[in-house]
Amino acid sequence: MFLGKHEYKVDNKGRLPLPPKFRKDITNGLILTMIADDCITAYTKEDFEKMTANQTPGSFSMSDDQRRVNRHIFSNAEEVSIDNQGRIALPANLRDRCGITSNAVILGISNCFEIWNAESYKKEQITASEARQRMESLEERK
Repeated sequence: MFLGKHEYKVDNKGRLPLPPKFRKDITNGLILTMIADDCITAYTKEDFEKMTANQTPGSFSMSDDQRRVNRHIFSNAEEVSIDNQGRIALPANLRDRCGITSNAVILGISNCFEIWNAESYKKEQITASEARQRMESLEERK
C-alpha cells in the first residue's frame, strides 16, 4: 500500500527517487500513465493489470467514451523499473504533459501513487473542511 506525501528533486536525466517504503512493494516494475488529472499515476504491473482487466480495447460493443478513455490511458502508459539507487526514469512525454521539471511531489493513494509538478499540486490541495464537504457529497450520491 502506498501512503503519504513525499517531495523529491528530479535530476537532469528525468530520474526520480522513490520513497524507500514504496520500493518494497514494487517487485516487477511499474506502469506509469495519466488517468484524469495532470499528474503521472503509477501502478505496480499487477495492479495495472487488475485495473484494466475489464477494459476490452478490441470490443465492438465499446462506447465512444470507453474508447477515448482507453486511448488516453493505454497510449500514455509506459513500463519502468527501479534502478539500483531506487530511482525511476520518468518518460519525457509524461514529464512534459504534466509539467514535471525539477521538483516533484509523490502522493501515496492506496494501490497506486501520483507524481505531481510541485506547483500544480499546491493548487490541487484542498482543506480539511473541503475534504469533509466532498466526502458528505459522495455519501449523499450513494
